[in-house]
Amino acid sequence: MTAAYSGWVIAAGIVLALIAVIMAVRDRPMGLVLLAGLALLELALLVQAGFALGGLGHVRDKATFIGYLAGTVIIPPAALWWGTAERTRWGPGVIAVAAFTVAVMTGRLLQIWNGAA
Repeated sequence: MTAAYSGWVIAAGIVLALIAVIMAVRDRPMGLVLLAGLALLELALLVQAGFALGGLGHVRDKATFIGYLAGTVIIPPAALWWGTAERTRWGPGVIAVAAFTVAVMTGRLLQIWNGAA
């Protein structure tokens, strides 16, 4: 897991969260932009998980690391399910919270990876 790639994942999560907040404030239901953003974020998280699991040997707190890693991979599909079920402004609100949560959890993953657990 590299800091550069994790930085891109964090940035993608924050950008997606901001777009979702704008859509929620404008009272728009979840649309294709958020669906595509969630799909790209999930793809980036799966790639990150592959790299992270490949180099897991030096991580001291493996259980915590794997828990955070699994959480980041599970959140976008759950948000997609919930966001599409909620056809009001709160659908994009769910996406905003999920994307921000993924960004924060990825930052924490990077800290654990670097031994700052």
